Amino acid sequence: MITGELKNRINSLWTEFWTGGITNPLTVIEQITFLMYARMLDMAERRDERMSQVSGKSFKPRFAANEQDCRWEGWRHLGGAEMLPHVRDRVFPHFRRLAAEAGDNPFAEFMKDAQLMVQKEQLLVKAVNMINDLPLERGDTKGDLYEHLLSKLTTAGINGQFRTPRHIIRMMVELMAPQPTDRICDPACGTAGFLVESYDYLLRKYSSAAGTHTEIVDGEPVTLYSGDLLQEHRKHVDTDMFHAFDFDATMLRIATMNLVMHGVAEPDVHYQDTLSQKFEERYPRSAKNGFDLILANPPFKGSLDEQDVAPDILRTVKTKKTELLFVALILRMLKVGGRSATIVPDGVLFGSSKAHAQMRKHLVEDNQLEAVISLPSGVFKPYAGVSTAIIIFSKGGKTDEVFFYDVQADGLSLDDKRQPIKDNDLPDVLAQWQQWRDRLPPLPRAGEGPGERADFTDRTQKAFSVRLADIAAQNYDLSINRYKQQVHVAEKHDNPRDILKRLKELENEIQKELAELEGMLG
Repeated sequence: MITGELKNRINSLWTEFWTGGITNPLTVIEQITFLMYARMLDMAERRDERMSQVSGKSFKPRFAANEQDCRWEGWRHLGGAEMLPHVRDRVFPHFRRLAAEAGDNPFAEFMKDAQLMVQKEQLLVKAVNMINDLPLERGDTKGDLYEHLLSKLTTAGINGQFRTPRHIIRMMVELMAPQPTDRICDPACGTAGFLVESYDYLLRKYSSAAGTHTEIVDGEPVTLYSGDLLQEHRKHVDTDMFHAFDFDATMLRIATMNLVMHGVAEPDVHYQDTLSQKFEERYPRSAKNGFDLILANPPFKGSLDEQDVAPDILRTVKTKKTELLFVALILRMLKVGGRSATIVPDGVLFGSSKAHAQMRKHLVEDNQLEAVISLPSGVFKPYAGVSTAIIIFSKGGKTDEVFFYDVQADGLSLDDKRQPIKDNDLPDVLAQWQQWRDRLPPLPRAGEGPGERADFTDRTQKAFSVRLADIAAQNYDLSINRYKQQVHVAEKHDNPRDILKRLKELENEIQKELAELEGMLG
């Protein structure tokens, strides 16, 4: 957890970047990321040097004999006048050379066109000094640092880039319950929040009592999870579990470092438009039948060049709307039996176009649509007010019935301020989903008498299920309002004659007081 002095210093550095002319929050995070990478590269080199001395085994150095001045400890003590040109003209070219030689290393794409955007000497010195003081050897601190940096994007909304709220991501991951043998992907990864949370979920679930540590930070208990029970799966977790694609180079860099900072050694992160025909050419294992689990919040708006979209995706749904194409793409990327939790705009659920109906019918008739979880329209404020839903589905199989949940509160106010509030349906979403999915005896609902149980056929409740026949009868409309039954409470009104009598009495009283006031004025 980033707190106290360290948090204040990071916030101060953020302000320094802003006043130094770097106002795009993505660029700020990117530049901080580059500098953290420079330090981590030197840390890794020193670790390998020590191991080589102990074991007598050689290793491939990251810095040649004539490049030792590119190491963090070789230049971080320089003054601003020397540091700026040295980092710009020596260190960053070294990054690019390493990237060119890295092959499939995740930092190859991450660093191949790295550029120093800092123009002010003192800003670079302050940034280097702050990063040098960070405890980057601790994975938990690195992850918390990145979470704090990424939180700056919440209110920024620069260039249409914004994060899926962390608590929504966490709920989706817990709904899907990743397994340590899964191959997991986000085809439009942004900052890789879904993959980071999936990794954190596995750490929480696969840590022994001895591997779980609680410490007090600013008076609050903070639990750290080692993930020691993942040991037999560690190679898979580090090298083949997490896969991500994006066609925003800045997001790509941030996503890569975000995963590494949280402890994933070699995430598979690539620059790629996953809707493009070139996706399958470049990454055939990922483009078709490649994943057990896909978590995504793909782009909602805009159209694209239909000529560049993979033909087999268009055969599933012929449209230019990205929100529909991504659902078809995800189905193609999943293994048979693989599952996805994907955020879609409400239009996907009820849109009347041929493409909308075609996509919904394909989801329901040719695959297993498991759940539609309707989110309130303020979830993505302050940068978007669009109404959305989470759809959960499996590739193949058969849909018998669909779980619906009408989320009305997510623990934060639904205005632009998004302040914490008491009402929060998200824990109940998880509880009711578990009950429905496992077909366990339902939990009692608030206000029900002893021994009474929730009934998922009761469509007046927030959680209920709908049979396939009912959905097909509604032309595969998946909007929750199509099926939820509203409870109308009869209003009791006074007799109109009594209301009229009271109005006359009130009018007489007013006239009397006006007459008294007129008398006082003479």
